[in-house]
Amino acid sequence: MMFFRLLLLNSALLLTQLIHGQTTQTIPLQAEYWTAAKGSKLSFETFDGRQTMVLDGKAFANDIEFSNGVLEMEVYANQARSFAGFLFRKQDQNFEEVYMRMHKSRQVDAVQYTPTYHGESNWQLYPEHQAQVAFKTEGWNNLRIKVENLKATVYINDIQALEVNRLKSGNLSGEIGVFALFGNRFSNLKVTKMGEAVAKEPFPILTPAKGIIGEWDLTEAQPYVEGQLNFEDFEKAKTITVNTEQSGLLPISRYLAKPTSGNFERNQEAFTVASTTIAVDQAQTRFFLFDYSDKIVVYLNGEPIFYGNNAFRSKNNQFQGHLGLSANKLPIQLKKGFNTLHCVVIDKANGWGLLGKIE
Repeated sequence: MMFFRLLLLNSALLLTQLIHGQTTQTIPLQAEYWTAAKGSKLSFETFDGRQTMVLDGKAFANDIEFSNGVLEMEVYANQARSFAGFLFRKQDQNFEEVYMRMHKSRQVDAVQYTPTYHGESNWQLYPEHQAQVAFKTEGWNNLRIKVENLKATVYINDIQALEVNRLKSGNLSGEIGVFALFGNRFSNLKVTKMGEAVAKEPFPILTPAKGIIGEWDLTEAQPYVEGQLNFEDFEKAKTITVNTEQSGLLPISRYLAKPTSGNFERNQEAFTVASTTIAVDQAQTRFFLFDYSDKIVVYLNGEPIFYGNNAFRSKNNQFQGHLGLSANKLPIQLKKGFNTLHCVVIDKANGWGLLGKIE
């Protein structure tokens, strides 16, 4: 009798079934199956007649590797400000992230996708990966993500809400986890594995349109202190050469780890210097079209010519700090020969980025 009880208990804890050759696994909501990230609050309890996880922060499923397949969860309705979703294909501090903003029901950014690089979210850089959704105000909301190679399709309560045609982390497999900000309750977490992702080159170099700056030289990330920039230091600093995405967007956190990160607006500000050279055969005036996150100081041939602040909520309470090439248009006086633009890009949280075009 004891043997059969143990067999039934194990079956309840880890339910695995074969459906058309696919393996669907219900991840038990018990402490031994999960590891909470540093600073996260994690507990398990029976609620509404089912096992549930209560989380504020991040928690990762132990010993589960995910590449292609389906991720599914239920999240209890919560109208207070809160976020709830999946992290997947995690390797080190890089992963994909899809989450519901429970307090944003029916708004254009109710659901979001972002890549996380070096532990830093980048949602500000990708407004195209947001969607309007109506959440249930009572009971449980279902989140399901179908992942196939570099594509992810997101469903809320069985209705397609968002499609991401190019996942950006660069990882084809990795850990899975759950994310909650300001606390949420989860149930029925399932993973269906559908083989290994295939992509010969996750991030081929795609050439931006004419005039868009597609390559920058970056210095290492350093803590930023207002009023303590020294241009002579920029010229001596070692740099790495990096490519933008096809749009011209440079997601800086993909290439640089900040001195302090992962704490949203509690981060210390960090800066890097992104530089590019412009060659002309005679003196002339061109326009530098650009945008940035969060702040910027622009130098042309060693002279500061622009300072701006584009941080989240810096202009009003609803300002999100999304980037666009039409945001800033600056005339620049170029001398004959070689000219250098140095852009000091300063960031605290939500997406460290730069866009630039010479017109």
